Amino acid sequence: MSNSDNRAVWGSKLGFLMAAIGSAVGLGNIWRFSYMAYENGGGAFLVPYMFALIVAGIPLIILEFGLGHRFKGSPALALAQHGKLGEVLGWWMPAVATMGIMIFYSVVIAWCVQYMGFSFTQPWATDSSNFFYNEFLHLSKSPMDFGRINYSILATSFGVWFITWLICFKEVNHGIEKACSIFMPLLFILTAALVFWSLTLDGAMDGIKAYLVPDWNKINVFTNKDAWGPWSAAFGQIFFTLSLGFGIMITYASYLPKDSDIVGYGLKTSLANCAYSIFAGFAVFGTLGFMAAQKGVSIEQVAKGGPGLAFIVYPEAISSLEFGSVAFGVAFFLTLVIAGLSSGVSLVEAFVCSLIDKFNWKRSYVVSLVCLSGFILSIVFCTNAGLLILDIIDHFVSNYALVLGGLLECIFIGWVIKAEVLRNHINNQRGLNLIKLWEWSIKVVTPIILAIILFQTIGADCLKNYGGYTTKALWFFGGGIISITIVLAVALTLFKWRTPKPTHKPEDEHLLT
Repeated sequence: MSNSDNRAVWGSKLGFLMAAIGSAVGLGNIWRFSYMAYENGGGAFLVPYMFALIVAGIPLIILEFGLGHRFKGSPALALAQHGKLGEVLGWWMPAVATMGIMIFYSVVIAWCVQYMGFSFTQPWATDSSNFFYNEFLHLSKSPMDFGRINYSILATSFGVWFITWLICFKEVNHGIEKACSIFMPLLFILTAALVFWSLTLDGAMDGIKAYLVPDWNKINVFTNKDAWGPWSAAFGQIFFTLSLGFGIMITYASYLPKDSDIVGYGLKTSLANCAYSIFAGFAVFGTLGFMAAQKGVSIEQVAKGGPGLAFIVYPEAISSLEFGSVAFGVAFFLTLVIAGLSSGVSLVEAFVCSLIDKFNWKRSYVVSLVCLSGFILSIVFCTNAGLLILDIIDHFVSNYALVLGGLLECIFIGWVIKAEVLRNHINNQRGLNLIKLWEWSIKVVTPIILAIILFQTIGADCLKNYGGYTTKALWFFGGGIISITIVLAVALTLFKWRTPKPTHKPEDEHLLT
């Protein structure tokens, strides 16, 4: 266990906030939130979204900030102080983040880098869909048909991992903090430019109308039996967009100095992330409105979420611009690259910090080992079946691993570590205080909501194979990645602590009074 007195600390409050917001703001804020809002009631979706933020998002992020600050350590170190089962959970969260998400996230960032270069020549001009699937990815028909490695994507992916390694190589106050102090202002400036630019396009207002006009029936559970879907989607989006259950926020908070405003940081990070998602949606739907006007069709016929938005719809819109298409294309994909990198470094840091805390290895060795291992594992996503494998693993990690991790985190911290211990620690710091209602949110409300989301996902997947994939492919890739991360977490728990083994702190009992 690292000596907390020698532990690196953030250089400034703003530096910590930029890093935390940078972790939360990622590709999903741009290509997932706005489309999800459109699909689930437009402006009406903001009701369950804000409700989810209040009853789950903010309580959980304050929990993770408080846990990291209280124990001055990574998830593994913090939870190991309460037994082996706690340590397994503490390892599983960052293992999922790095080995379950970053291995494909790095390749998606690589696609964005390549498309930023394509913006100068726009080879997708004749058929953006055919270019993405057939000419760029050479996509296989089955995830079990790997085909060949795309060496251009492989090389760019290596570059992404190299940049991640470069940023994480130094302590957070010299690496991640400095990188995010550049990334985040630039990201906000680029996003603002895209929003205002898109609003000047013909048909933009029709897109904004589709984005924001509320369809109250879609969220009314009393008149619509399918209305639970938008509510579940809202909780899922809040959970994932704030990087909860990854171990990232626990890790970042472990570098905070004493007397930090934990509650204030949690509120600022949560609200900034959600505000960015809503704001970026204006750029997305302004552009979709332009596309619909150009084709003479409805918004519904051009609206897509996920990779289809970034690599098919947007490139087509870029080519349709009468002027400034190159600048618009470069700005859009640069925005995605920066959003991806700011989240990517946090996905690596959580696992790196855990390894350093337990084995007391040099940061340079650990970062090199993790990044090299991650790059090797990411090679499978550089094959012709890469997008299909990515889709399966993303579904299993997002809908099972992270939700289950968050559920277990709430139960363990709420009932084993005791939520009141953490609340009293947070309230002993400078800044805003937590009310007792927070404890019941962590112990009862949030676990019930996450259990419902998990139950609904299991039920849906039992009735119908996700994405139409074969059962073999789903079990091999989806079940495989979850099994690998669990085995890795258990194996790391079995190793002895190279530093003094964490023990339950006697002052914990004092905090209960």
